Amino acid sequence: MSTRNVLAAVAAATALAAGGYALYQVGMHRGMEQTGAGPASISVSPAAEDPTSSIAAGEAATRRHIKEGIKAGEIDPATGKPVLYYHDPMVPGKRFDAPAKSPFMDMMLVPVYGGAGSDDKGSVTVSPRIQQNLGVRTAEVVEGTLRPMVSAVGSIAWNERDQSVVQARATGYIEKLHVRATLDRVQKGQAFADLYVPEWVAAQEEYLAVKRFAAGDAGLAAAARQRLLLAGMSEAQVARVDAAGAVQPRITLVAPSSGVVAELVAREGMTVSPGMMLARINGLASVWALAELPESQAPLVRPGSQVEARSPGVPGTVFRGTVQALLPEVNPTTRTLKARVQLANPGGQLVPGLFVNMQFMDTRVGKALLVPTEAVIQTGRRAVVMLAEEDGRFAPVDVETGLETGGQTEVKRGLEAGQRVVVSSQFLIDSEASLKGVEARLNNEPAPTAANTAQRHAGQGRIESMDRESVTLSHGPIASLGMGAMTMEFKLPPPNKMPTGLAVGDRVDFEFYLDPTDGPKVTTLTLLPPAASAAAASGASR
Repeated sequence: MSTRNVLAAVAAATALAAGGYALYQVGMHRGMEQTGAGPASISVSPAAEDPTSSIAAGEAATRRHIKEGIKAGEIDPATGKPVLYYHDPMVPGKRFDAPAKSPFMDMMLVPVYGGAGSDDKGSVTVSPRIQQNLGVRTAEVVEGTLRPMVSAVGSIAWNERDQSVVQARATGYIEKLHVRATLDRVQKGQAFADLYVPEWVAAQEEYLAVKRFAAGDAGLAAAARQRLLLAGMSEAQVARVDAAGAVQPRITLVAPSSGVVAELVAREGMTVSPGMMLARINGLASVWALAELPESQAPLVRPGSQVEARSPGVPGTVFRGTVQALLPEVNPTTRTLKARVQLANPGGQLVPGLFVNMQFMDTRVGKALLVPTEAVIQTGRRAVVMLAEEDGRFAPVDVETGLETGGQTEVKRGLEAGQRVVVSSQFLIDSEASLKGVEARLNNEPAPTAANTAQRHAGQGRIESMDRESVTLSHGPIASLGMGAMTMEFKLPPPNKMPTGLAVGDRVDFEFYLDPTDGPKVTTLTLLPPAASAAAASGASR
């Protein structure tokens, strides 16, 4: 090989290396602008501020990370920033978890850093003008006490814990009934019924005879008295026999408590037996209110919660009470649970069946982090808030929410007191962050990944190979990129079909742009006429 040919080969190799270096540097500049972990994660820090914005610094950092064993998700001690991932700036859409050599070019992968305190979700920066146009409002994350307030409706029922019964203690006959109808009100000690008890007559006569003729035999008198008690007489009734000194065949049963006769079994003239219930009396000092709670609000109510109730049947009166229990049963039709509330009932104004409106009020023990409910974005699988940071940055943060009441939502994990969250237009910010090209819309810059707005570069070359998805061109210098002549592969845009009439060996005029995911992507291929082809070939050989 002649010296001239050797020099020409060396020059071509030098040009190829220079062109590759220039293209890689362009890719580096564009790729390092994306410091988030996905299309929805965009940082607005200029690439020049990042120590990895140069090829030398990026490769040096990667080699240091290999030596120190630093991987994605870990903090780089040299910069104090978390390493989000590694990528080849020429194909920034491909991400790697560990430092290594690029599988696409003969260079090292480059680390992409997050900002101080950032996470893998990245951030979005919105200029003050855009914030004003969107109507962005923020609120502080505060520490406070939850006061859940739930409204429900219900109906009044008897307090089953305030019941008593009138019962016969011996076989007899009801001679007179003093309470004759259900729902009659009675007072404690009020006469209920007069009973004639034949069994008591013989026992009382025996007791009086023993007292009269065997007064000195205390044991015999005690046995006779015990027989009266076993027959069903009370101590008071035996005392009356002692005081009268005569047989008391009739007994008056009295109401054991005040209230309403809820159930009446006794009737005049009927025979009763020991243990037979004659009536059931319900007290009115307190009543139960059975509230219908939607199952979604049941966690806001717990036993001991304070309740205020109002009824249209008793206008102007507020009845207060507490939650006794949440009944373990769900109505399958209305999807509600019953809460049993005990209400004080002064004057006995509340009666069973009355309709009431209830307000449940509960003060939770301990402090909790609270944010406005409108700040929480429920995606179905997770809850997200947009965290407002300095310099107009907004970062999505996953949170674990708790109770929600009064326009406030409890945050159990993900935030700290004093931070600020977006309470309006956060859906716009979140959706903008989810789209490629968000940086261009929010900062009025061209979107480098958008095929219709990206900067175009033109050149001429020769088709070396082609298929339905890509074409390999040997092209001359690309002035707009500072790229020398080289042979490289270009992706074809959808529908991934080669223009008709082109074949391997043809000289073409072509235009392309740099896609951060797929690399160089050609937009047009035009066959050059023979004269232009000869000129292009001559220029490429030089």
